[in-house]
Amino acid sequence: MTGRRRTLRTFLHSTSRPGRATAMTAGAVALCASLTAGCGVIPGATGGSGDDPVKVMTWAPQDTNSTNKPGMPAMALAYAKWINAHGGINGHKLQVLTCNDHNDAVDAAKCARRAADENVVAVVGSYSQFGDSYLAPLEGAGIPYIGGYGVTNSEFTGQMSYPVNGGQPALLAGLGKALGAACGTVSLVRPDSIAGDELPVLLDSGLKAGGHANADDHLAAEDATEYSDQSDHALADATRSGPKKGCVVPALGDRTDTFMDSFRRARENYPAVRLGTVLGSVDQTVINATGGASGPYEGAYITGWYPPASDARWDTMKKVINEEAFGDNRIDPADAGVQTTWIAYTVLKAVLEKIGDGDVSADSVRHTLDGGLRVSTGGLTPTLQWPYEGKLAAVGFPRMVNADVTLQVVQDGQLVAARTGIGGRSGISDMTDTLDGADVQ
Repeated sequence: MTGRRRTLRTFLHSTSRPGRATAMTAGAVALCASLTAGCGVIPGATGGSGDDPVKVMTWAPQDTNSTNKPGMPAMALAYAKWINAHGGINGHKLQVLTCNDHNDAVDAAKCARRAADENVVAVVGSYSQFGDSYLAPLEGAGIPYIGGYGVTNSEFTGQMSYPVNGGQPALLAGLGKALGAACGTVSLVRPDSIAGDELPVLLDSGLKAGGHANADDHLAAEDATEYSDQSDHALADATRSGPKKGCVVPALGDRTDTFMDSFRRARENYPAVRLGTVLGSVDQTVINATGGASGPYEGAYITGWYPPASDARWDTMKKVINEEAFGDNRIDPADAGVQTTWIAYTVLKAVLEKIGDGDVSADSVRHTLDGGLRVSTGGLTPTLQWPYEGKLAAVGFPRMVNADVTLQVVQDGQLVAARTGIGGRSGISDMTDTLDGADVQ
């Protein structure tokens, strides 16, 4: 194994520890604080044989002091209501258990054990940074994890994991490639940690692919409570751009909001500098909460996994939300978590249709996924299929089967498709070759 391969594998192991996960995550995530508290269910009988309902689980953080994704379990419940209102799948009703996490690795394991105790056939469309805590109980019970948010390395290494996007690695590589064409000097602000040490690798892989110099690297303490010095230095460096505007990239996970408080004040002296970041650190809900068109993200470049919410390919999802969750303000169709849950349940539906009249269990769901099933998501992702090892196995991402990235920009407070996409190409760009060529020493 080359030094480059070894280093990326070191990155994978280092970022899996909860104490080192901050730099790679959108925010801290936890799971049910008890086996029953904070969990909801669409009522119905258990089981998956005959005409019994098919039972699954979706979890996400809610009501925490960090990143919250209440729209994910809410979308799962709306999807189940829609499916059940239209006769179910092959005669099976869909029963969804949900868990509210509380930013604790122990609770993540509790929620996974509850999924095993309840004999769910899959955990679908969920969000958690504690992959080491929840995947082990799921693997012990043989329960597949379909469509996690992509915030932990475990989602791209565990054999029970079936990711639908490329997570933070693809987003950072895609952002680097986009900024390489659009920006002068690029200033990265990231944690001074083992996990943080690897973030420039992914961003620089994209910058290099775009013919750009590596980003200037600005470190901050993992537990920093303000970022005045980092904001000032990053902005000052970004002004060394010549004819092109400089760009600042905060990669601070759940502390990005804290950084933005300092950045907003410091930016008044550097109005020409643009911001670049990734979905997960920022999404439409964050943009709305920070002032929309008058907030600090106006004009920012943001890489995402899917087409913008305005794209017609989301029309069916929006129809389901309107029919089954009208007025539920937890569900924002522009939220990447809601979108990921929709795609994950699209995968589940394809699996159940493939099983047909056969027994529906965690084993049959897993064997169907492992048996070469190809899932179309209506163009929201490439056709999804999970071989034993994907194209990026050599660099430590064996389960990554979709490295597509889109470039969006915040315009009038809304995330919209950028006129010029990644590498000068509009639309969706595949980051597989860029990630595979990451130049790590």
